[in-house]
Amino acid sequence: MSASSVSFEIDIATRYLDLAGVFSCALLGGAVARTAGLDLFGFLVVGIISGLGGGLIRDVLLQHGTPVALTDYAYLSTAVAGSVMVFLIKISEQSWNRLFTALDAAVIGFWAVAGANKTLAAGLGWLPAVLLGTVTAVGGGALRDVILGRVPAVFGGNGLYATVAVAVAGVMVVCSYLGVPQVGIGLGIALALVFRLTAVYYGWNLPTGLDWRPRSKVASTVRRHINPPTRNGEEE
Repeated sequence: MSASSVSFEIDIATRYLDLAGVFSCALLGGAVARTAGLDLFGFLVVGIISGLGGGLIRDVLLQHGTPVALTDYAYLSTAVAGSVMVFLIKISEQSWNRLFTALDAAVIGFWAVAGANKTLAAGLGWLPAVLLGTVTAVGGGALRDVILGRVPAVFGGNGLYATVAVAVAGVMVVCSYLGVPQVGIGLGIALALVFRLTAVYYGWNLPTGLDWRPRSKVASTVRRHINPPTRNGEEE
């Protein structure tokens, strides 16, 4: 297979991964809008920002032409479809967190891979590719939370959301440099699923300060064995 054929296939795969991420994050945006008690217009605005925000930030930073969300009508249509679907089908943010964790993990993989691929295709190096892969994955959710007056979920207590995106983008970059970008797409998405689901299940989070103590199930069990509770129920 020629290099041009491989490049074309990667471009097509990147587009569909991008659109899959748009739809899924528009669904999540709609779920957040329902929790906030917004009307149909609010659903559309929050869903569109959630679905398209990360890609728009990426494309603006790349300065490689007009952002694809403004030239390919499939992007806006996909974001609107996701927002309307959640408006018609009652899915709350809490239900999303319980039922769609796997989809949420897959979205990290879709967008981190797509962002890294687009950055490399624009002729930039590995560090911008990892950075913009991460921005693509977390940017829309951060913008959504900001307009709703919330601390962006990506800043903590979210099961290593951004950390997973960094790892996936890194894997994609390495595989691209090794000449096997197709492997990088599959491996990156698989890594996102395993890493994210494991982090959520065990409650993994990054440190919040010098006095930080792990809050995962494993860490809690270890602390109970090292420092048994006193009569007041507190650890010594």
